[in-house]
Amino acid sequence: MALIPRAFVNSVFDPFFGSSIFDPLENLSVSLHDRAFPSFDKDVSAVANTRVDWLETPEAHIFKADLPGMKKEEIKIQVADDGVLSISGERNKEKVDEKDNYRRTERSFGKFFRQFKLPSNAKAQEISARVENGVLTVTVPKTEESKKKSEVRNVEITG
Repeated sequence: MALIPRAFVNSVFDPFFGSSIFDPLENLSVSLHDRAFPSFDKDVSAVANTRVDWLETPEAHIFKADLPGMKKEEIKIQVADDGVLSISGERNKEKVDEKDNYRRTERSFGKFFRQFKLPSNAKAQEISARVENGVLTVTVPKTEESKKKSEVRNVEITG
């Protein structure tokens, strides 16, 4: 007989997500929910647990988020005066299944909200965004000074 629930066994430390080093209860609610409601809409769950990739190129900062099945009308992107980029969205989905002798209706929903502090070299006024094949891409151009190649020098180690 196992004394540790299965949800605890697969816990992995992710330095880029979450504030705690180890949270054994993090996956417990998802696991129990999936077991209790196996027909729960997976793309809505993916939207609620959206993770965003931040890629920095010489020309821009690029944010990519997988948002399966979401329309651009369901996504909201805002930039505050203090340089904070906010990406949020909400999905409400209803599935109706009608057969000869029964009718089944399933409702599912999901929300997400992510914020990023933009660096000082970002042009917040020129941000662009697009959704293609369920992937949101937000492009934040860099200022001209930051596009110049920086000089790299070696530092001698003493001791």
